[in-house]
Amino acid sequence: MNNKHTIDIEFDRKHIWHPYTSMIDPLPVYPAARTFENKIELETGETLIDGMASWWSAVHGYGHPEIIAAIKNQADTMSHVMFGGLTHQPAVELCKLLVELTPAPLNRVFLADGGSVSVEVAIKMAIQYWLSKGKKNKTQIMTAKKGYHGDTFAAMSVCDPVNSMHAMYQGFLPEQVFVDAPRSEFYGSQSQDELNALETAFAAHHEKVAAFIIEPIVQNAGGMNFYHPEYLKALRALCDKYEVLLIVDEIATGFGRTGKMFACEHADIAPDIMCVGKALTGGNMTLAATLTTEEVALGISQGEAKVLMHGPTFMGNPLACAAAVASLTILKRQETMANIERVTSALNALKRCLNLSAVVDVRVLGAIGVVEVERVVNVAKIQKFFIQQGVWIRPFGKLIYIMPPYITSNEDIETLIDAIYAAIEGEHF
Repeated sequence: MNNKHTIDIEFDRKHIWHPYTSMIDPLPVYPAARTFENKIELETGETLIDGMASWWSAVHGYGHPEIIAAIKNQADTMSHVMFGGLTHQPAVELCKLLVELTPAPLNRVFLADGGSVSVEVAIKMAIQYWLSKGKKNKTQIMTAKKGYHGDTFAAMSVCDPVNSMHAMYQGFLPEQVFVDAPRSEFYGSQSQDELNALETAFAAHHEKVAAFIIEPIVQNAGGMNFYHPEYLKALRALCDKYEVLLIVDEIATGFGRTGKMFACEHADIAPDIMCVGKALTGGNMTLAATLTTEEVALGISQGEAKVLMHGPTFMGNPLACAAAVASLTILKRQETMANIERVTSALNALKRCLNLSAVVDVRVLGAIGVVEVERVVNVAKIQKFFIQQGVWIRPFGKLIYIMPPYITSNEDIETLIDAIYAAIEGEHF
C-alpha cells in the first residue's frame, strides 16, 4: 500500500510512550497503516490476522459499515456537547440498550470515558452508598488476588498486590482487603474449602468493606484464570449475607467474550454494580459505563452529598454513544452469538499445543484461547516471529493467548493456532 507519508519510527522510539514500555529500551513497535475486517496492514506491506481484537475491543472486526455510518452521521449533527444539564438521543438510546441487555436489577447508568474510570465510579458508588446509610466505616474494597481492574489509582488498589505491575505504588494506594484467587477450575468442581475460606474473610472484614469487586469467571490480565461459576454464585450469597455490595468488572468479559452476553450469566447472578467497556463501541471509540440498581442509586442520592461525585468532561460523548448503539445492535443479532459459538469450537484446536513439552496448560472459554508456557515469554522475539507468520498476537508473562474478533474465519483461527504452535515448537519465545 502506498502512503503519502511514512511513519517516523525513530521519532516514535525517542519521544512517544507506549503502554508498559521503557523509554530507555522500548519494545519494538510496528507501523500500522490501515485496518479492515479482522486484519491489520502494516506500512511495510505485511497483512496480519488480528488475534487480539485490539485488546479485546474490536469484536466486530474493523470498519464495520453500520458502526462507521453511525459515527459519520452523528459527526454531521453533533460531535460533542457537555452532559451537564444537557442530554441527547445517542446517550438515551445507548442507556436503554444497556438496561435491556444487562441483568434486570441494573437500571441506572453512568457513562464514563474508559474502563479504569468506570471502576473508579463503581468504587465511589459503593462507598457513597454506605455513607448514605450512616455506615462511615465501610470504606474498603475486598477483592481476589490475580485481579486486574485498570491503571488509575483506586482501580490499581484492587489489582493483584504482589504480581501486579502496580506493586511499586503500594505506599500511595488505599489499603484494600485481599482474598486468595479463585482456584476451582471452570470445567472442574467447586472446592467447598475454598468457599469456607471466602466466608471466613467476609466474617472477619465485612464491617469495614463497602464492596467486593471481581472479574466474573475469567480473571484476565492477572493471569487468564478461568474459575468455577459456583464461586461467583457463592460470592453473591456472601455479599447479601454480610451487607457488602458486589461489583462485577465485565470490561473484558462482557458482550459475548466468554460465550454469554455477560460472564455473570454463567452463574445466573446479578451484581449490585457492573462495569462495562472495551467492546462497548466495537473498538471504535473510547467509552465505558457503570450500571447499578435503583437501591444503590437512590441510596447515594439520599446521602449527605445528594449526588454522585463524578463528572468527566467527555461523559456521554455523542460520537461514542452512536458507535456503541450500532455495536450493541449488531451484538443482539443471532448471527453474532452463532459466530461466537463457531469461534469457540475452532479455538479448541489450541489443545494440540499440549503435545509440546514447554506447554503447561491450554484453556478455552467462549472466544478466548490461552496457552500457558513454562517460562516468561520474550515479547519482542515472539512478536517478530508472529509477524513473519502473518499474525498479530501479543503475549504477556507466561501466557500466549488470542481473543480474536467474532467475525474471524475458521481458516484464520487455524493460522493463528499454527503460528502459536510453531513459535513454541521452534522456541521463538
